[in-house]
Amino acid sequence: AGELARGATAYVTLEPCAHHGRTPPCASALVNAGVARVVGAVSDPDPRVSGQGYAILRAAGIEVVERVLAAEAAEQMAGYLIRSLKKRPEVILKLALSSDGKIGMEGEGQVSITGDIARREVYLMRAEADGILIGIGTALEDDPALTVRLPGLENRSPARIVLDRQIRLPETSKLVAGVNRVPLYVAACAEADPYRRAALERAGVRFIGTETYEGDIALPELLEDLAALGMASVLVEGGAKVAKAFLAEGLVDRIVLFQGQEPIGKGGIASPIDADHIPAGFRKLRDMRFGEDSYAEWIRDI
Repeated sequence: AGELARGATAYVTLEPCAHHGRTPPCASALVNAGVARVVGAVSDPDPRVSGQGYAILRAAGIEVVERVLAAEAAEQMAGYLIRSLKKRPEVILKLALSSDGKIGMEGEGQVSITGDIARREVYLMRAEADGILIGIGTALEDDPALTVRLPGLENRSPARIVLDRQIRLPETSKLVAGVNRVPLYVAACAEADPYRRAALERAGVRFIGTETYEGDIALPELLEDLAALGMASVLVEGGAKVAKAFLAEGLVDRIVLFQGQEPIGKGGIASPIDADHIPAGFRKLRDMRFGEDSYAEWIRDI
């Protein structure tokens, strides 16, 4: 803005940084630009900043107004904030429920529960995430690709992550077939079959060596590994077992439930959660409709 910035008000979502990284400190840039007032939404929890950005501005005589629309901004920045504070990505649990509360049919593979409009919203959710996570049960039963199938957004497909303790993922799966276009990570135990691991690595699959707890993958440690890979948000699309595990560990930050209009009936797999049984600590954020299907979202305060 050049000279037009002098005496102006700058509006920022996140506190201006105070450290030298790939670029000089944003707080210093605002001082040098000559702005008279800065209105900010969220303080940066990064210890290299954490109040120091605002302190630089105030020391230069700039008026600072903090926490304007802070809750709304925190919702939009949840991935960054949770990764900074908890050293793990934001975990978004997404489930699609039939009208009778089922998420699938035993032994039937993928079952269509919602319509095309709701499915397009799921693709948008995927495009906004850094990773999509499922368990090996879903991978074997459904053989999903877990990509974004919307015109113009195909290249926004996030990394796929499979919880596969004993490395049972077939080399012929759609997940492995797409590994050259979209990264695929398999979380497996160190003692899993080395020959299966070598075969998948030759196909381009990347492995995350994980700790175990009571025979299952240790989810907190896995999430730390995903954060170290640069992921700030992970969309959990696994089945009932994976959803239950994340909920039981208290690792879910956002719950999204789609509900279709048709029942599945006998043989259906019960959802581990529904709109009437949301864990304590969550608050409802919004209700929407996508065609004939309903959508509800809850978040946990950071």
